[in-house]
Formats: sequence, C-alpha cells, structure tokens
Amino acid sequence: MIDPKRFNRRDFMKTSAVGAAGLSLFPMACAQPDSVADGSAAPAPAAGAPLFEISLAQWSLHKALYAGEMSNLEFPVMTKQAWGITAVEYVNSFMRDESRDPRYVEELRLTTEGEGITNVLIMCDGEGHLGDPDEAARIQAVENHYRWVEIARELGCHSIRVNAQSSGDRDTQRDLAADGLRRLTEFGEQANINVIVENHGGLSSNGAWLAEVMRAVDHPMCGTLPDFGNFNMGEEWGGWYDIYQGTEELMPFAKAVSAKSHNFDEEGNEREKDYMRLMRIVLDAGYRGYVGIEYEGTEMGESEGISATLDLLNRCHDELASEYS
Repeated sequence: MIDPKRFNRRDFMKTSAVGAAGLSLFPMACAQPDSVADGSAAPAPAAGAPLFEISLAQWSLHKALYAGEMSNLEFPVMTKQAWGITAVEYVNSFMRDESRDPRYVEELRLTTEGEGITNVLIMCDGEGHLGDPDEAARIQAVENHYRWVEIARELGCHSIRVNAQSSGDRDTQRDLAADGLRRLTEFGEQANINVIVENHGGLSSNGAWLAEVMRAVDHPMCGTLPDFGNFNMGEEWGGWYDIYQGTEELMPFAKAVSAKSHNFDEEGNEREKDYMRLMRIVLDAGYRGYVGIEYEGTEMGESEGISATLDLLNRCHDELASEYS
C-alpha cells in the first residue's frame, strides 16, 4: 500500500498515464467528455455485476491534503495505486483557486481518463447558503455554484454535492432551501449534472425534513447524498437524528451514498454504526450506484482508516450478495 506521506509528485508523474504531457494539450477548447452524466447516478448492475461500486471521497485524506503531502491532481492516481479504487469524489476546497484555470481542469480530466478513473462528483462548500432568507444572497449562492457545475461536466462527473443551509423556522427553511435548489438544479439540467444534497448539519440532518425539501423541489435531477455519520442536527434542533431512520428516509432520492466511518473494533466493524444494517437499507431502496468511503476517525491514520472501511464494505457486499442477486 502506498503511504500518503510518501506519495510525492515524482511518483505521480511516473505513474500517471498523462503526466506532464497533458499540459501540451491546452487550451481545452470546451471539450465534451464521452462520460458526461445522463441525469442519473449509476445504472443498475448487469447480471453478475457487483451490487454497488466503491469510490473514495477526497475528504478521507484531508489531513494529507492540507499538509501538502499530496495535491488534488495526485489524489486520483494515489487512490488507484494505494487501494485499487478507480472512482473518486472531489472536494472543491482542494482545487478552488487552481480550477479557475481551464488548463488545470483539462489536466485533471486527462489524468483520470488515462488512468481509467471515474470522476463521480464534486462536493461543494463555502459558496453561500442556497436557502438564504435574503433573495439576492440566495441567488448569488446559486450562481456561485455554476462554475462547479461546469467543472463537473468537464470532468465527466454525474453530480455536484451541495448543502441546504438556511435559517428560520422549519417550514421557512424548507421553502427557502427548495427555492435555491430548484434554481440551481434547472441550471445543472442544462449540463446534465445532478444537484444532490447531503445531510450536513442543522435541519438538513433531519431525514424527514430533507425528504420534504426534495418533494418541494420536485425535479428528477435534484436528489440526496445520504451520509451514514452526519445526522447531528445540533442542540437547536434536538441533537442526533436516528441514523437508520434518516438513511431510510433519504434513500428514495439518493444519487450517491457516503459511507462515513470513524472507529473500528477488533473484528473490523464500525463501532458506532451497523454497516450491514445500513447497507441493507441502501440496497432495499434499489440503489446500485457508487458508495463513497469517507473516513473521519481518530484512532488510526487516514490510509489505515480508508483500508478498514474498504474491507468492511467489501465484507458487507460479499455477505449480502446472495440476498440481493
């Protein structure tokens, strides 16, 4: 296994099928990748295919990225080399400035294309509140996400992940969030990019509330990204929401799933979450797309935590295969 601390730019340039050669192909000339999304997540697997595919969420390596031990461009190749995972989920924070240069996006696209890596989605934070009570601020937040829709299209992603932040009472927040999401989804539709919402604190971590938002938006390209570990609503809204109930409420709208993990017992099970129960909820909903590893634990390093989560998901798959084949 590659240690993220040892995975440097020299390794990346050796192993990447594109490497520095990608820079000679600028400008991008508005290239349209063959893998542009068709408005859905991933199709149901063919007979004999896996029940679900595994991707790696970039946040699993946020410590290494913030420490400069790897770059956003190196992340996809390192993911394939270290864990054999060939599907990745980006976080906009790690390419916020660089991605303003279309040559950077093209290099990333060429690198992943050359390595046979699927770009699944971009998690978008820090672009304003899509449910802001101030209409001008809400519209500005919507427009701030436009460039991530375009980048997702260029990379061949199927979605951008956004937040349903708002303020006010429960119903007011629902209506405001639905308004912002509807506006952004209508823009995303033009690029065949889904807009999906993660349970990510506040009322968004209330599964019933976020399901209401989805019904209010009422657009096939607006969905959810259920996260197994993000059901803490905060004291104002009652603390922790039941993770199994919340996952079940969000799965009918899911276009991606985040397998959040923290700490593991001696048998390799996640101590705070029953993964087998959660994956049954996922599969019972008919979902057959990507399940993204998102490790946030403290008792082992990022590399080890990713490996532990991968092993657990593979075990869940093997044990559930006969039930869902």
